[in-house]
Amino acid sequence: MVRTQLAERGIEDSRVLEAMRLVPRHEFVLEEFRDRAYDDCPLPIGEGQTISQPYIVAAMLEHLGLRATDRALEVGTGSGYATALLSVLCAEVFSIERHAALAVSAEERLRRLGYSNVRVRVGDGSLGWSEHAPFDAILVSAAAAEVPRALFDQLVEGGRMIVPVGPAVSQELRLIRKSGEQPEITLLEGCRFVPLVSG
Repeated sequence: MVRTQLAERGIEDSRVLEAMRLVPRHEFVLEEFRDRAYDDCPLPIGEGQTISQPYIVAAMLEHLGLRATDRALEVGTGSGYATALLSVLCAEVFSIERHAALAVSAEERLRRLGYSNVRVRVGDGSLGWSEHAPFDAILVSAAAAEVPRALFDQLVEGGRMIVPVGPAVSQELRLIRKSGEQPEITLLEGCRFVPLVSG
C-alpha cells in the first residue's frame, strides 16, 4: 500500500509514509471488509460513514506539514484510523465524532492498540473543541459547505487546517493557514467525503 498507492503517487513526507506503515489499517475496518483493508478505496464503517481511501488520508496529512510537537484536532473520528495516524505524528490529538456508536468503538479500539495521546468525544465537530484550543493543526474528515469559522478561530497563529469544501457530490480539499484574522487558502485536489453535519 505505502509503495504503490502512496509513494508512487507522489506522497513524499517520510513521517507520513512511516505512520502509514505503522498503523494497521485492517484493525479499523469492519470484519467483512478486512480482506480489502489495504485497497485504495473508501470502505463502509457503519452509521452511513466510511473510512477514507489511504491515498487521500496520506495527502491530507502531508499537506498539513505535521510536527511531533503539534496539538491536533480531528473532526470526524469515524473508525479512528486517521486518529491513530495523527497520534503517531503529533504530541496530542483531540477527536470529535457526531455518531456516539462510532466514537465509543473508536475510543476502545485506539486504547486497545496503544494510542494513548488521543481524546475522543461525541459532539458537533463544526464547533471544534474550544476548551482545548488553540490547535496547531485541524483535520476535517467530512465535507463542509464552507470553512467553519469556529474551527478557524481555534487555530494558533500560523496554524493549518485541511477541509473538504463543496456540495455532497464533489468537493475540493482546501488548506487553510491562519495569518491574523484572515485565512490563507490553498486549493488542492478534488475529493468526495460524507457531509459534515452541524447543529
